[in-house]
Amino acid sequence: MKLPRFLKKKEFVSKVDPDKWNAMWDLWIDDQVDAPYAQLMYYQSEVSNGGHGQYFSNCEENGDLKKEMAVLKTILPVKNRFYLWLAYRAYRSCAKKENAVAELLTLWCDIVVDMDEARLNGILEEYAEKLEV
Repeated sequence: MKLPRFLKKKEFVSKVDPDKWNAMWDLWIDDQVDAPYAQLMYYQSEVSNGGHGQYFSNCEENGDLKKEMAVLKTILPVKNRFYLWLAYRAYRSCAKKENAVAELLTLWCDIVVDMDEARLNGILEEYAEKLEV
């Protein structure tokens, strides 16, 4: 089945100096990126790889999910904060019992994050621009 054109993920090309962009990701790997940018990078990576379910599950296993989400909400645009909240509600519902509607809702939230990748990367580009490389 082919995805409709508006759901296809566009390849992101950063407008920032590639050295700064790559340095930012290297710093993130070394846990040296400031909050809330580190949380945004983690969120995007997890949702891109395995969806919100993976993000929530890994945050619960590795730390304090509520704290991570609270920090993340300080940097997300309003629309994305809403979908984070919606995905979390659906995730909690799925954790209690199988719920096809909640699973579809979580999938939709994953798609929204993918569609907003350029906006979220724009936030990261502003941070990368400030780095001394």
